[in-house]
Amino acid sequence: MKAAPFAYVRAESLDHALDLLAEHGGEAKPIAGGQSLVPMMAMRLARPALLVDINRLGALKGVAIGPRRVVIGAATRQRDAEQDAALHRAVPLLRAALAWVGHVQTRNRGTLGGSLAHADPSAELPLAAAVLDATLVLASRAGGERRLPAAGFFLAPMTTAVGEEECLTAIEWPVWEGPGVACAFEEVAIRHGDFAMASAACQIQRDAEGLCRRAALGLGGVAGTPLAFPDLAARLEGRRITEALAREVAEEAAARAEPGSDTHADAEYRRHLAAVLLRRALLRAGAAPARAAA
Repeated sequence: MKAAPFAYVRAESLDHALDLLAEHGGEAKPIAGGQSLVPMMAMRLARPALLVDINRLGALKGVAIGPRRVVIGAATRQRDAEQDAALHRAVPLLRAALAWVGHVQTRNRGTLGGSLAHADPSAELPLAAAVLDATLVLASRAGGERRLPAAGFFLAPMTTAVGEEECLTAIEWPVWEGPGVACAFEEVAIRHGDFAMASAACQIQRDAEGLCRRAALGLGGVAGTPLAFPDLAARLEGRRITEALAREVAEEAAARAEPGSDTHADAEYRRHLAAVLLRRALLRAGAAPARAAA
């Protein structure tokens, strides 16, 4: 199929983009990498009357690493983030997730903000944002800037809290200070790069004795939005990540999931798969070589 007719404007600045979104409201869509929006348009699942090209806006690109947070422009290429060694040290789970996103060709064009705004419940970047409780920064002409935690950003499949006149401008990722940070990302798909049947992610910080000081964990592809479990993560604190503990936490997380069924797998299989993947992720992160002190 081909996309429905649409107009196109290349934004000259963020203010210009926000003016266009304010003028056209829900009829306009920002586009940067186009790896999510263009296929939706080709299938006529999305029919914007106007595309606002924000691809060349330098204000929406780049990585700024601070001691407590990393700020990444929404139009930053996924491949640029994936290859940033300093970013990997600051937010290790992000690069672990990026390795599973599509293929190298799609990551060369796709942007972090595009994947998050698309909000596919099987996608890897929304899961990483939910697990780490990233903050998403939105801007509009009328409302200025507002910030949302990931828990309030993802509302339903392919649905976010972004308003019709808003543009996602940046993502703020927390930096876990100190040594002992390790992570793991596990996923199963029919083929690498396909939509995940289920995925699991965790980031763990251990002390010198190998006990968990801090943890974050979640599941993807088994509900309408990515799932994070801060209460289960808290259960790991002060303990060693053993096989029994990992299994207990993973099975409870999977029990809270609400997966669907399709031609590839039914809901019960997906729930079982989620538990297996999260147990593996917890054990990998709990035993992995951890980040040294900066």
